Amino acid sequence: MSKKPKIAVFGGGSWATAIVKMLCENLEQVGWYMRNENAVEYIKENDHNPNYLSSAQFDVKKLNISSNINEIVSYADILIFAIPSAFIKGELDKISVDFSSKIIFSAIKGIIPESGLIVGEHFHEKFKIPYKNIGVITGPCHAEEVAMERLSYLTIACQNLEVASNLSKCLSSHYIKTKTSDDIIGTEYAAMLKNIYAIAAGIAHGLGYGDNFQSVLMSNSIREMKRFIKKIHKMKRNINNSAYLGDLLVTGYSTFSRNRMFGNMIGKGYTVKSAQMEMSMIAEGYYATKSAYILNEKNKANTPIINAVYAILYQQKNPKKVIKKLTEKLD
Repeated sequence: MSKKPKIAVFGGGSWATAIVKMLCENLEQVGWYMRNENAVEYIKENDHNPNYLSSAQFDVKKLNISSNINEIVSYADILIFAIPSAFIKGELDKISVDFSSKIIFSAIKGIIPESGLIVGEHFHEKFKIPYKNIGVITGPCHAEEVAMERLSYLTIACQNLEVASNLSKCLSSHYIKTKTSDDIIGTEYAAMLKNIYAIAAGIAHGLGYGDNFQSVLMSNSIREMKRFIKKIHKMKRNINNSAYLGDLLVTGYSTFSRNRMFGNMIGKGYTVKSAQMEMSMIAEGYYATKSAYILNEKNKANTPIINAVYAILYQQKNPKKVIKKLTEKLD
């Protein structure tokens, strides 16, 4: 692969916008697909996304931006998908050009509801993309802090470490530090699971639990994550590395975390539907909770936190009673 491959980002939300901003620091041109034609035209005229991270300014001469997904797929060598998991299948269904030889990176922190697979597995099974051509971009990193150019860290995971290294260089800057990993399955599952634990943290906060309990919840969450991932993909990994523990902590504690916000609203008495309607962004953890729960019915890892969140979100159990029962299972 060329040392300077053509790269495109797919998605119009805050994380997609942040990734485009990072790439523009190093590349002469960046492909960008978003389905909203009005937003595309607005960016071309006003140099920023009208709906997300509006403080992030772009040199539009660097953007090959379009609402035609096939145009952007054809343009790029590396395709970075940052479309919420609930909508990714609908967007992939629009692709009519061959992309079997492309490098695919997932920046999606969730499971595709229609297949029950993480994004890398979905591309491998449904589109026959070899695992060596699939990668993951994960944190700990919030899009809002990227827009403010606050120091942030990314992990770029791919079996082909040369590909991972090349993309890492394209994303690095004075405010972005990167590292590489070959654990594409583990890092992607971790990115999905941490959103469930952030919902749990938000529910507890909404119910009035304080920092002391939150610390115990996060400690138990990282151990539960380790058990869950080990059942699915056993390999040598340090669960305390930033791609796992760091990403969990920033999502569980940060005021920027949409999943924590969603959980907080549930804890304060919102229904799932009313919380979703009030939020302007997708809480990936809602969809991930159901998929993780169903997957674990087969794998049988000990997951009291996932089970508790599932009971609240999908079985309409009383949050106060469920979390109180959960407190007796944590140590």
